[in-house]
Amino acid sequence: MSRSGGYYHLLKAVIYRDLLIWVRYPVDAALGLVMGVFFFGVMFYGGSLLAGEAIGESIEGLVVGYFLWTLSLGAYSGITNEIRSEASWGTLERHFITPFGFGPVMLAKAVAIVLRTFLTSAIVLAVMLLMTGTSLDLNVLTVVPVAILAIASALGLGFAMGGLSVLYKQIGNVLNLLQFSFIGLISAPAFDLPWLKALPLAQGSALLQRAMTEGVRLWEFEPAALAILVATAVGYLAAGYVAFGLATRRARRLGVLGDY
Repeated sequence: MSRSGGYYHLLKAVIYRDLLIWVRYPVDAALGLVMGVFFFGVMFYGGSLLAGEAIGESIEGLVVGYFLWTLSLGAYSGITNEIRSEASWGTLERHFITPFGFGPVMLAKAVAIVLRTFLTSAIVLAVMLLMTGTSLDLNVLTVVPVAILAIASALGLGFAMGGLSVLYKQIGNVLNLLQFSFIGLISAPAFDLPWLKALPLAQGSALLQRAMTEGVRLWEFEPAALAILVATAVGYLAAGYVAFGLATRRARRLGVLGDY
């Protein structure tokens, strides 16, 4: 029997569904954007009152760091919340019996979440630039690939935590603790301490700072630096996906896949 649709149709349908759900709840979508801008405003204006000119000297780095934090948080919490929601709705089991298979469906969901996260974070970035009156080098051919590779590690962590939530159900405190650790990972001095480059987000944050504040292009980065970025992105994403698969497989054996 011929298949009526291919992986392109799967990806298109999943992206359309994700955006449709987002726009169908405009209050929640708008509130998410407002909260993103609000927290940056608290940091910027509060820092200006406390630190004075010091905050102005580092404002570009603050904007880039916050932009990456919103991206990574959106990717991490997006895939985690999607998995938890599917489990609570009792629809997670259906992914195992689709013609495409469980893996492609979840990867398509991850792509949709990353696209939506880029959209919302770009809006927040535009507002931040207006608020601070600063300017950044926004070369799309450099910023987008570096940012995608940077948040791939956060997406891998989201897969791993999503698997644990399916297996152990209530791990909200662990999820919240991990998302706040992103702040430390993004601000880690990867260029000063080489071993930090192996941590999630650290290398991506360092390269994104250079790209957006110094105007360094993708092809101007050292090959070794790009290799580390690609290795951490692929490594953490693959490890998180494998951990998610193992956790859901164990949940199926225990008969708790659809429990909530």
